[in-house]
Amino acid sequence: MEKKIWEDSWTYIKTVVDTVREPFLVLDKELRVMVANESFYRTFQVELKDTEGKRVYELGNGQWNIPALRKLLDDILPQNSFFKGFEVTHEFPLIGRKVMILNARRVYKEDASGMFPPIILLAMEDVTDMMVVAETLAGHAAQVETRLALRTKKMEAHIEKLEKEINQLKKKR
Repeated sequence: MEKKIWEDSWTYIKTVVDTVREPFLVLDKELRVMVANESFYRTFQVELKDTEGKRVYELGNGQWNIPALRKLLDDILPQNSFFKGFEVTHEFPLIGRKVMILNARRVYKEDASGMFPPIILLAMEDVTDMMVVAETLAGHAAQVETRLALRTKKMEAHIEKLEKEINQLKKKR
């Protein structure tokens, strides 16, 4: 009966994970990938055989072996903690530069039988396109600011010249 409950629970978890639009991993207590969703495979252009069963730090070319991320993930299970909004920027071999926002949380049901092992849900939001737009807007804003400063300087020079001419005309009267 307990095995059936775990199998049903696991089927439920995998169905929910597959529904999520963003790349998503379920990790075990050793930080091995138990399951990844289709979005993860599509986004990072990897295959199931190269993902499931591997520690998160071993995925791809080791791109997830980031000291700050490692500390965050290592602290989740023993401290029952979570994190939100951790930004990762990395140059991936096949897909190029990606900026990802990561959120992770421990899921654990207190259970004397040990039937429900602790897991970590790791969600990833690809914000690369938003960052490109933000960088482009920042670049345009800087250009506008530079042009405005130059025009302001020219206008101040013209005003100063006009003030001198007005003062000279006043003296001639």
